[in-house]
Amino acid sequence: MTRTLEHFPNLVTMFFTRAREKGEAPFLWAKQGGQWVPTSWAEAARQVASLATALKAIGLRPGERVMLVSENRPEWCISDLAIMAAGCVTVPTYTTNTERDHAHILENSGACAVIVSTSKLARVLMPAVLRSSARVVIGIDEMRPGQTGQVDYHDWRALIAAHPGDVEAVAASVTAERGDLACIIYTSGTGGAPRGVMQHHGAILHNVEGASAVISEDFGWDDDEIFLSFLPLSHAYEHTGGQHFPIGLGAQIYYAEGLDKLASNIEETRPTIMVVVPRLFEVLRTRITKAIEKQGRISTFLLDQAVRLGGKKAAGGRIGIADQPAKLLVNALFKPKIGKRFGGRIKAMVSGGAPLNPEVGQFFESIGLTFLQGYGQTEAAPVISCNRPSVGLKHDTVGPPLKNTEVRIAEDGEILVKGELVMKGYWRNEAETERVLKDGWLHTGDIGLIDEKGRIKITDRKKDIIVNDKGDNVAPQKVEGMLTLQPEILQAMISGDRKPYMVAVIVPDPEWTQEWCAHSGTPCDFVRLGGDHDFKAAIGHAVERVNRELSQIERIRRFILADEPFTIENEQLTPSLKIRRHVLREVYGARLDALYRQ
Repeated sequence: MTRTLEHFPNLVTMFFTRAREKGEAPFLWAKQGGQWVPTSWAEAARQVASLATALKAIGLRPGERVMLVSENRPEWCISDLAIMAAGCVTVPTYTTNTERDHAHILENSGACAVIVSTSKLARVLMPAVLRSSARVVIGIDEMRPGQTGQVDYHDWRALIAAHPGDVEAVAASVTAERGDLACIIYTSGTGGAPRGVMQHHGAILHNVEGASAVISEDFGWDDDEIFLSFLPLSHAYEHTGGQHFPIGLGAQIYYAEGLDKLASNIEETRPTIMVVVPRLFEVLRTRITKAIEKQGRISTFLLDQAVRLGGKKAAGGRIGIADQPAKLLVNALFKPKIGKRFGGRIKAMVSGGAPLNPEVGQFFESIGLTFLQGYGQTEAAPVISCNRPSVGLKHDTVGPPLKNTEVRIAEDGEILVKGELVMKGYWRNEAETERVLKDGWLHTGDIGLIDEKGRIKITDRKKDIIVNDKGDNVAPQKVEGMLTLQPEILQAMISGDRKPYMVAVIVPDPEWTQEWCAHSGTPCDFVRLGGDHDFKAAIGHAVERVNRELSQIERIRRFILADEPFTIENEQLTPSLKIRRHVLREVYGARLDALYRQ
């Protein structure tokens, strides 16, 4: 069904409008006691109105910042909307933050209140709160906050019960305009301390309107759209794409139990749209391939045929008469089974948050799943562009800009963006704001071009480009993406700035490592394997396969094996699963430099 999203004045009004339309229909779902339990639109509206009323009653004033520390759950969405309904500004933060991270954001944002979900999260958070100017803490789950000093503690549910809000009266009291500040989202910091991006209501609504147009015009906007939320809601991509976008569509949101249960959650909830980061697609691709190979020769043959036909189509080739038997078999026996594993009604899977290797997108298209790669930045609320079938899917591009979005390429190749989606600036950081916002144009720091159909193609980040000692430029993300497509390699970071050639840190794939150990009879001790000549030689074969596809200046001449995988916990990955180059250089820099002396 083709439908145009209304032009709302703010995010809260959009929510109350949808709640009025949907009434007692289910809205937010979470697992309780092994069963999916819904919160209706009407009940969510009552809770938003009551919490907004309570926040005002305990002294929060319009414009004050409220920090939100919680895993994905219905209360996250309700709290976010209630903060805005009270005229305040949401400051989402990652559940993986350290006490130091919390202290930085509390001090920088000047948050006066904090909503935290669990005792576990509160234990890390409270020491930072007690040293800050925050005066209120609200606990979602029942918890014992201990000595709170000058900070007032409130129970989330008790606050709601004690301040029943009239939904219509609260909805009518929301006067925020599109240009008003909605939230401050701290960037995940690939190169240093997080900066607070000021997103206004209009910026996020611009994204919702643009994304809604893609769904409505290319896939049809139905009354029973379903999203499965599992990326951190504190990340701009999920905050907009996994919360406010579904609200705009009047969709249901299921909160996944975690990445370990994602596959079963997909089959149970049967989502129509999935918002995912590239790393997860790469993992899913590997798991699907291995699961099919274990099913035997027929299943493996069908997968090979699907990928072959998909590659032929992507290259612009014609599926001829000789290919028809294979096409019929794939369509009849293979693709329906894959579709069922993803719930059976996926309209599109949307990748964003980091660059995706085109081969991965092509793989999912080949097995029958519509795959859209988007592009954006937190500074653009965050979606700038998205692939869409009506323009033509090309997986080495990120599609045309969303509607009402201007994009142009600067003389040095940098992508510049203009429109309502562009942030107001960085909170309390005029110098950085002036550096990236010039004459209304957001300087993205990404290098790219625009093809003949208006699709953006990203070639690399300006700041991530490696310049070797001869002045040649190397795009690290391209090489790293090719390395991690090898079955032997889980993660990789390349290095070589002002050096004669490229070197790398490589994390071996744990499943492949187990198989190699079993086959070779070598004990699977990760540290010992780092010194095992045969094991490193096996990884080297994978590197050589990649090198054959690279230019001379891009090739990896030497590599070391990582001490451990790159994770969020060891701060070598951001919460959106991008590698933190500056952290990895601190850990492995000396060993990488030593490779040039061998």
